[in-house]
Amino acid sequence: MQELDIGQVSRQSGLPASTLRYYEARGLVHPLGRKGLRRVYDAAVMQRLALIALGRAAGFSLDEIAGMFDAHGQFAMDRPLLLRKANDLDRHIARLQALRDGLRHAARCQQADHLQCPTFQCLMNKALRRQAPQRAAVSAGNKGPG
Repeated sequence: MQELDIGQVSRQSGLPASTLRYYEARGLVHPLGRKGLRRVYDAAVMQRLALIALGRAAGFSLDEIAGMFDAHGQFAMDRPLLLRKANDLDRHIARLQALRDGLRHAARCQQADHLQCPTFQCLMNKALRRQAPQRAAVSAGNKGPG
């Protein structure tokens, strides 16, 4: 079994040691023990860190990622959760594409005043409608999305 100390894991993963310690505190990674003052990990920690990075890139919370590992630390994919996240990403992509298209239109619009452009007005109104639920959630004591 190949062992890596926390500095080696940090260098190979690109994650600061503080993140590795935080992931340990959250139960996402587990060192084998210590050599002196340095945590030592099994080389398989790199695969786990790659799974965590993939989950974070897809928008999963650390709690959701932690839930994808069984009691023995084995990866146990929650397929329905993956499908829900994929659907969320589809909706987010569609919103971003609409925003991109609206900004491109505004950049090319021949109106002297963008505020008089019906397409730009529609873009602004959509942005306002999307913000309203977020503000309501924040005022109710929730963090809102993200």
